[in-house]
Amino acid sequence: MAATAVTASPKPGRTSASRRAGSRGLTGLGVGVVTLWLSVIVLLPLAALTAKSLDGGLDAFWHSVTSRQAIAALKFTLAVSVIVAVINAVAGVAIAWTLVRDEFPGRRLVNAVIDLPFAMPTIVAGITLLALWGPKSPVGVNLAFTQVSVALALLFVTLPFGVRAVQPVLIELDREMEEAAASLGASGPTIFRRIVLPNLMPAILSGAALAFARAVGEFGSVVLISGNKPFDTQVSSVFIFKQIESDNATGAAAVSVVLLLVSLLMLIALRVIESWGSRHDR
Repeated sequence: MAATAVTASPKPGRTSASRRAGSRGLTGLGVGVVTLWLSVIVLLPLAALTAKSLDGGLDAFWHSVTSRQAIAALKFTLAVSVIVAVINAVAGVAIAWTLVRDEFPGRRLVNAVIDLPFAMPTIVAGITLLALWGPKSPVGVNLAFTQVSVALALLFVTLPFGVRAVQPVLIELDREMEEAAASLGASGPTIFRRIVLPNLMPAILSGAALAFARAVGEFGSVVLISGNKPFDTQVSSVFIFKQIESDNATGAAAVSVVLLLVSLLMLIALRVIESWGSRHDR
């Protein structure tokens, strides 16, 4: 009579409990690693910056951030960043629409060129723009050391945000509603305004918010072409750099904290926009 081998199997409840315990252990380890990494890379430097800005006390902090030159630089920075964000929002939609809906020779090349400002060092972008729009401009137009030159530099470095935020949404957009509206006699502009634009709006706002946040802190592309003229073309990042050169690290840190708060508010707004976009999709 042949012997029958019986393999004892673990109890299902015990196995599930063991897996849950192991999963909780891995989750706890992951959270610990992420927290440690973010603390070292992000939180500790920000805390050190804040502490540095308060070296002279709250009075010195307030004096640094409310000086005429600091306020002028901040106002100009915010104003030009808003303008750049709006322009890139409109241009981003137009470029994304062309890349997604139109077929033309060199489309892949154009699609790759969009990301060039991300790959190019910003100081190289500044030199490039200075060569094109500077005193020795090959096209005979000298815009260097003007507010327009600052806007052009910021438009260059923030271009990808508007396009890349809208492009994937446009690719995934269901075109059946557009076709149905066209079959009922709706014109192209009406279809875009009533059907396409509401679906793209969360992505447009997200791209504009990212472009604004990048423009507020941009340094490399504007430090050469802006001329750094106080009360005229000096942005806050260059003002901070000048304070460091003047051995006023505390004042530079104070203005940096203000820019940090502006960026934080923009990130919070971006999260709100993304939440709204998720509800809109559902």
